[in-house]
Amino acid sequence: MKLKWLGHASWKLKAGDKTIYLDPYQGDYDEVADVILASHSHTDHCEPSKVKAVIGDGTVVVAPSDCGAKIGAPVKSLKPGEKAKFGDVTVEAVEAYNHKRFRSPGVPFHPKGLGVGYLVKAGGKTVYHVGDSDFIPEMEDLEGVDVLLIPSGGTYTMDTEDAAEATAAIKPKTAIPMHIWDTDPGEYKEKVESTSDTKVVILKPGDTIDI
Repeated sequence: MKLKWLGHASWKLKAGDKTIYLDPYQGDYDEVADVILASHSHTDHCEPSKVKAVIGDGTVVVAPSDCGAKIGAPVKSLKPGEKAKFGDVTVEAVEAYNHKRFRSPGVPFHPKGLGVGYLVKAGGKTVYHVGDSDFIPEMEDLEGVDVLLIPSGGTYTMDTEDAAEATAAIKPKTAIPMHIWDTDPGEYKEKVESTSDTKVVILKPGDTIDI
C-alpha cells in the first residue's frame, strides 16, 4: 500500500489495484477513485466538490446515508462491524463518536450513529482511519493495526493526551497524527514513543509513505 496525506483528515491510498480516497476535503484530487470513504457528513470530511472531482463510472462511495444527499450521489453505507470487499481490498466500519466533547450540554459534536471509522485491509496490511472520535472503549478490542491515522487536535476529537492513550490501547505498528489544527504533533510523538513500541510518523500535507 502507498498512503498520501492530503491534509486535515484526507488521504489517498493505493491498495492493490485500487485508488481510495478517505474523508475528501483538503489536497489535490488528481485520479479517478475506485472507492471513496467518508467517515461522516461534516464538510471537512465529505466535501462535495472533491468527491465529484474523482467520481467515475465505477466509483463506489462508502459513507453514512446523509452524505449521499450532501454530494448528490448514491452511497453504500456500512454500520460498525459491517464489511465490503472491493477486489483485494476489504473495508470494515467501526465505531466513532464523542462522549466527552460537546457542542452544548448533553449534545456531542459527533453523537454515536453519526459517523464511523474504517479499517482498510489489503495485502496482509491494515490501515485504521479513526474518523472524528474520542478515545472510546471499542478501540480496545481492535487488533492487528499496521497504520493508525488518528485525530489529535482536540475540540472536536481527541487531543494529544487522549490520542496517545488510544494509541497505547490499539497498539499499531505505526501511528500518524491527523486533524491536528494548530497543535504540535511532536508532543503526541513524544508521548507515544516514550511509553510504547509504536513508531509515530509526522507528515506534511502531500507527503507519501509506503506501508
